[in-house]
Amino acid sequence: MALYAFLEIFLIPICVICVCFLTFRAHKKSSVPTNWPVLGMLPAVLQNSHRIHEYATEVLTESNGTFEFKGPWFSNMDMLVTSDPANIHHVLSKNFSNYPKGPEFRKIFEILGDGIFNADFELWEFHRKATLSLMTQPNFYSFLEKNIWEKIEKGLIAVLDGFLETGVEFDLQDVFQRFTFDSICKLVLDYDPQSLSLDLPYIPCEKAFNGAVEALLHRHILPERIWKLLKWLQIGKEKTLMKAWKSFDEFIYPRVSINDGVEKDHEEYGFNLLKSFKRKYEEINNSSSRGDSRDFLRDTSLSLMLAGRDTTSTCLAWLFWLLASNPSAEMKIRQEIEDELHEKEDKKWRNFSVEESKKLRYLHGALCESLRLFPPVALEHKAPIRPDVFPTGNYIPENKIVLLSFYSMGRMKVIWGKDCLDFKPERWISQRGGIKHEPSYKFPAFNAGPRTCVGKEMAFIQMKMVAATVIYHYNIEVVKGHKVSASDSIIIQMKQGLRVKLSKRNLY
Repeated sequence: MALYAFLEIFLIPICVICVCFLTFRAHKKSSVPTNWPVLGMLPAVLQNSHRIHEYATEVLTESNGTFEFKGPWFSNMDMLVTSDPANIHHVLSKNFSNYPKGPEFRKIFEILGDGIFNADFELWEFHRKATLSLMTQPNFYSFLEKNIWEKIEKGLIAVLDGFLETGVEFDLQDVFQRFTFDSICKLVLDYDPQSLSLDLPYIPCEKAFNGAVEALLHRHILPERIWKLLKWLQIGKEKTLMKAWKSFDEFIYPRVSINDGVEKDHEEYGFNLLKSFKRKYEEINNSSSRGDSRDFLRDTSLSLMLAGRDTTSTCLAWLFWLLASNPSAEMKIRQEIEDELHEKEDKKWRNFSVEESKKLRYLHGALCESLRLFPPVALEHKAPIRPDVFPTGNYIPENKIVLLSFYSMGRMKVIWGKDCLDFKPERWISQRGGIKHEPSYKFPAFNAGPRTCVGKEMAFIQMKMVAATVIYHYNIEVVKGHKVSASDSIIIQMKQGLRVKLSKRNLY
């Protein structure tokens, strides 16, 4: 073990630096990485780790959408990376039962415990059924609508008006992250942390998500022995991940205790997510053990909070960056709000219902374009429990790592056409004027097959309400010189945020 530690900490980095230097000197035109002796293709990955998603797209484009990656001989990192829709469909739908999350996935995402993202088989079925049973209750969307508009009025508009009055630049991505964090906490924990307030308070749990998702991507890039060693030494991104873990536990555990939100009901709407999960958990485990249920509720809450905070806020941030470069699309969204919500005559804003949100088709298309170009979840990690053969002819032995690159899919001409890099909400409007639906294996922003996100409709409702409110009330200008680029993490956030300035629209 000591010898391995020496090799991994000292000898291997030296070899990588030498190889990277030789690679640079060679001015290699192809993006496809060289398979070096001993080190495999790892040097090219490390050399491009600051732009890993773009690099994966370049390699997959040159390789017709599917690429066999060879890792160092000691690492067990050989994997197949694909963005081919036929392969995606095969893994996520046609041969779904052969591709559970598996033990390797659970090692990487250990922080999520027994939450829905890590769950397989019976546990996954339990999570899905319990979540769906809540979302199909008659009053669920009334409760959702009430809470979204309350957070928009008391949180979002109040904060944006504060920035408007002072005229200062601010990070719009941070505002959206705070909004979605407060919203999902209210839904899951029946608690509003009020991170979206005028003083923009620092809440460790809310900020911990950013560091955690970056560290989780690095666990995909580094050999397991190395990231486990870094974890043991408590250094680098592993230290960040452990701090995030502590922040999550300190925030969630007190709120899933038996005397906190679990025992309360929403009197007006008659349901409580944690209470529902707790009851079902104890039914299948024939137990009322507080310790066991609290661990399970912690894992459940964290997974739902990750989904609710990061995916929705990421889509909104990229939407407004894309609209800043496409002002004609923004004008069409404003016109649609006036036409479809009957605001044109007096131009007075009013909150709209869940049903009315379905009328905002062009806005729906703009959100889909944001999700296509910048899918919040950049990749999916899979491993077959039995040998398999892909539609592209690739042989996949048992337990081999398979990475599905959703980020690359939106940038493939063979999938979306020569204009795949263009922002075109019209892409999602049918000839009859309705919303055009694409198969999930072509547009996997909400995953595909049995694991399709159960919160898809809820996400679109929230995003439409937030986006319509901001677009209708404010002009947003990205600060000149502000660099925007995708982060190197599991969630495609903006590395430097989205620095903007506001001006008020003349509505009356």
